[in-house]
Amino acid sequence: GDSDGDGFLDYIDRLGTGLSNQGWKDSGDSIQWRDGRLAEGPIALCEVQAYAYEAALAGAALLEEFGTGSDADDIAFWRAWAGDLRERFAETYWVETPEGRYPAVALDNAKRPVDTLTSNIGHLLGTGLLNGDDEAHIASLLLGESMSSGYGIRTMSTGAAGYWPLSYHGGSVWVHDTAIAVHGMLRAGLNAQARTVVAGLLDAAEGFAYRVPELHAGDPRTHSSVPTPYPAACRPQAWSAAAAVVCLTALTPPPGA
Repeated sequence: GDSDGDGFLDYIDRLGTGLSNQGWKDSGDSIQWRDGRLAEGPIALCEVQAYAYEAALAGAALLEEFGTGSDADDIAFWRAWAGDLRERFAETYWVETPEGRYPAVALDNAKRPVDTLTSNIGHLLGTGLLNGDDEAHIASLLLGESMSSGYGIRTMSTGAAGYWPLSYHGGSVWVHDTAIAVHGMLRAGLNAQARTVVAGLLDAAEGFAYRVPELHAGDPRTHSSVPTPYPAACRPQAWSAAAAVVCLTALTPPPGA
C-alpha cells in the first residue's frame, strides 16, 4: 500500500517478524545501494509502480467497457491517478551513476532513489510507464556487459559493490525474471533485443539439458560453455518452465510477416 501518503506503493514489515523485502526479490539483502549498503524501508520498488500504473489504466478500461454511466467518475479518477504516477515516477526515480542513467531499483524510507542497476527495470518495459526512448535505453543497459551474463539477465549489475554471481538476488540469473524483460521488450516493439536475450536463455536451457532450474549463477559465458548451477535451486521450477512460452513468442514471426 501507500504507507506514508506520497502516492507511491511501498511495503514495510512493521512487526519485524515477516519478510523485510516483499517484492519478488524477497531476500533480506536484495534491495541495496550501489555501494553495498542495505536500503531501509518503507521500500517503494520501481516495478511495483509500473504494475500499479498498468492496473489502474486496465481497470479504467474495464469500467468503461462493462460499467454503467455511474462509473464515469471512477474511470476519470484512475486515469488521472495513473497519469500523475507516470509523471512523478519520471521526476523521482531516475538516477545517474558511472554506469549510466536508469531508474533506481526503489525509493527508501527517506524517498531517496536507491541507485543500484538491477533487473527490476526490465519489468518496466511495455507497461506504458516509460516513453519509447527510455524503454530502448533500458533494453540497451540490460543487454550490456554488466547486466547480461550471456545466459540471461543478472539480477544485479557487476558494477555494484554487492554483486556476487551466486548471490540469490544480487547477481544470479533468474530465468523467469529475464523472461519478464523479454516480454516487455516485445510489448515495446524491441523485437531484436528480445531475440538476443532469448538466444542466451536457450543456450542456458541446453546447458541444463532443457530441465531449467529456478536460477543459475551470473558468471559470464566466457567463463564456461555451460551455466554455473546455483547449488540450492529448485529444478524443475514452474515459472522457469513458463519462460519457454515467452521465448517461443519472441521467436515466432507475427501473422503476415
